[in-house]
Amino acid sequence: MPLDAPLVAVPADVRDFGNYSWHASPDTYLKAALRVGGVVPLIVPALAEEFDVASILARVDGVLVTGSASNVHPSRYGVEPSPAHEPFDTDRDRLTDALMRGAIEMGVPLLAICRGLQELNVVHGGSLATEIQEQDGRMDHRAPEHPEQDGRFAIRQDVSVSGQTLSGIVGETAIRVNSLHRQAIDRLGAGLSVEATAPDGTVEAISVDGAKGFALGVQWHPEYFATSDAPSAAIFRAFGDECRKYAKNRQA
Repeated sequence: MPLDAPLVAVPADVRDFGNYSWHASPDTYLKAALRVGGVVPLIVPALAEEFDVASILARVDGVLVTGSASNVHPSRYGVEPSPAHEPFDTDRDRLTDALMRGAIEMGVPLLAICRGLQELNVVHGGSLATEIQEQDGRMDHRAPEHPEQDGRFAIRQDVSVSGQTLSGIVGETAIRVNSLHRQAIDRLGAGLSVEATAPDGTVEAISVDGAKGFALGVQWHPEYFATSDAPSAAIFRAFGDECRKYAKNRQA
């Protein structure tokens, strides 16, 4: 890794363990960013009310918003909370909201994965549906029961690629992915375009219309097989390339 490798902000999840609150991120995302994207991920603590998020964005060359076991709090999109919407991580909600808004405004490259795609939709005024597998005509997008992570994250679902951003990255109009989730986009946010859909119509990828920089969200998990699956690798390489371009321009 070169000394001038781009730095990428990764918003932390808050987890309670061993009588402490931890600010952390799953290592699959961090390793994919390093090994495939060629960028250095920096975990940003979910303490957005205690520092100026703009000061972080002024120092980094990209933002990577990860998936998580938690969900966006429904009050952010005008829905009454219920147990079906849980669990929550409101500290992360505040941080990712600020990071995404700032990144889009400044043109900082943004890659949002799973929960990240849902946050990107909410930032743009969109809404989310929960337990979508219970809706008529919808597939069960949840992870299959399997004793090993490789089985849970197996590439098993087709998606149709319709958007120019994603098709330009993967070079295909149809790919197979490892999408596993129980919430999904309900109302698409203003200023967003659908980049890919599942066979049941579920939105699987979005982009920001007219963004100053790279701004892509995917519902699936390209981080998990980024070193072995071609479309997954292409997404992280494209993100890394955009971060390098941004870093070069920022330093100039």
